[in-house]
Amino acid sequence: MKILVFNAGSSSLKFGVFDLERADSRVFKGEFTQFTPAGSVLNYRLEGEQGQEHTRTDTVTTLADAIAQVPAVLRTFGYEDFAAIGHRVVHGGEKFRNAVLIDDSVVKEIDACSTLAPLHNPAALQAIRLVRQLWPLLSQVAVFDTAFHHTIPDFACNYAVPAAWRQLGVRRYGFHGTSHHYVAIKAAEALQRPLNELRLISCHLGNGASVCAISHGQSVDTSMGMTPLEGLVMGTRSGDVDPGVFTFLARELGLDATAVEQQLNNNSGLQALAGTYELPGIEAHAVAGDTRAQLALRLYAYRVRKYIGAYAAAMGGLDAVVFTGGIGENSADMRRRICERLEFLGLMLDEDRNRAPDLADFRVAGIHSMDARVKVLVTRTNEQYMIAREVQELLNQPRSEHNIRIPVAISARHVHLSPAAVDALFGKGHQLTLDHSLTQQEGWAAREMVAVIGPKGSFPTVRVLGPTRSATQIEISRTDTFTLGIDAPLRPSGHLLNTPQVLLRGPAGEITTDGLIVAARHIHMSPADAQTLHLHDGDYVDMIVGSSDRAVDFTHTQIRVKDGFVTEMHIDTDEANAAGISFCTTGELVTNNDRGTAAVVNKPGNVAG
Repeated sequence: MKILVFNAGSSSLKFGVFDLERADSRVFKGEFTQFTPAGSVLNYRLEGEQGQEHTRTDTVTTLADAIAQVPAVLRTFGYEDFAAIGHRVVHGGEKFRNAVLIDDSVVKEIDACSTLAPLHNPAALQAIRLVRQLWPLLSQVAVFDTAFHHTIPDFACNYAVPAAWRQLGVRRYGFHGTSHHYVAIKAAEALQRPLNELRLISCHLGNGASVCAISHGQSVDTSMGMTPLEGLVMGTRSGDVDPGVFTFLARELGLDATAVEQQLNNNSGLQALAGTYELPGIEAHAVAGDTRAQLALRLYAYRVRKYIGAYAAAMGGLDAVVFTGGIGENSADMRRRICERLEFLGLMLDEDRNRAPDLADFRVAGIHSMDARVKVLVTRTNEQYMIAREVQELLNQPRSEHNIRIPVAISARHVHLSPAAVDALFGKGHQLTLDHSLTQQEGWAAREMVAVIGPKGSFPTVRVLGPTRSATQIEISRTDTFTLGIDAPLRPSGHLLNTPQVLLRGPAGEITTDGLIVAARHIHMSPADAQTLHLHDGDYVDMIVGSSDRAVDFTHTQIRVKDGFVTEMHIDTDEANAAGISFCTTGELVTNNDRGTAAVVNKPGNVAG
């Protein structure tokens, strides 16, 4: 399956051909740059990432001319047949949470998002419209930079601004999503650990730059906000500034908001601090004693370091920092500056390894000391590959003419106990006793109950579920955390590292234990049903639950496949309330074939997490 990928900008056009059946999958790489009235430059590479780079002048003068020239360029090298075409789109707003097949309605929605990304979405739209004319019979897919960040929780993506503004879409969206997602996958492979067990900070550092906190495979915060202007110092963008600067400059210099925004985007950042945004030149000037260059380097590194520290705290710990992007990949000095004074996290560089990381063939290089607890990795990003991969995954999703219906059950707060906890709470040698069975036959509701006590409040009778587990786990809803006065993390069942402690009290004693979580929604699935639906353990789907007038889209629902599982979706009481369903009502989950999701129907019942 060969996939053609476009990444259109106002002053350049990147395009590539990917054969995902090959290990070295990008078989053609092309880029038109430097559009001028006299023409442009075409850079291209054949036969994989290790192929020789070629450069030639071309007559194209605009983005439209460059797109029109692509079919002829590809034919020259024998690339004419493609399974599909993928487009990078920077901003997908609230609507687009996954890659989508492009039709007229999608084009209209992307256009509506242009107000949020006026420098980026119009170019992508121009490419989409022209490419649909050039290849009218091919499936075309939009892949959004913002999509990966739709898992950021509401308290991290919202701004504390008037409700009317938030209703207009003023919130944190985040960008570089395909890059952050790619390097997270590569980091997990390099560390030989499942991605859903890791807490990573991805640092995409280039002319545009952002940091992303990735907890258990999901983006939970990122430095860019409603637009790509927020966050780190960048090549020509300021990053974080006080919003009061707009009114101050209006009073002092007579600049309107548009003029200030233009300056913050195009004449700020490293360019404003050092007179250039090219980091090698800034580093050379700093060595020669240029104080402007020295300030630029210190400020740049400080801003990245500050975000790393903040995101380590937000995730409750850190397993690895990953550097990528032009600066992240190529500047050993900047990586060292950023990592300075992070030793308290267990992060320590090996300077020799930092100076010479092997990034050939998109390898991941470890540049940390061998005894460092927090790993430091460097890798080349590969956003076009991720776009091609998402296109392939979308096209391979099963299409069903009929809704497949599976149960949905509501899980109230409950406790799983370790054998030691049972002894402490109910007496040494006590055995949990069956009260009633659950749908998932590996678990059952016990007669025993315990009190769950927090610093602010408590729940006096919380059901214990059997059998015992190796570690105690307490599952509550987000609303319950406010009653207890404890901020519990959203986690898949069993992921208990760095979870908060709570007091459990039983008839024979009490214990203080960690393991308090808000359980992430999930679908238990039998292997047979998973095979039928082409799903695998750990996959994520989007589900729409509830009555037609109060349907709620539950995105990022994890599939858990195991022998003995009965196919059934589990949501907690907060999610059930949001969907307008209860223990005694039914709701329908509607199929979204564009995302390969299944339809399900709610049924009453208590379930184990």
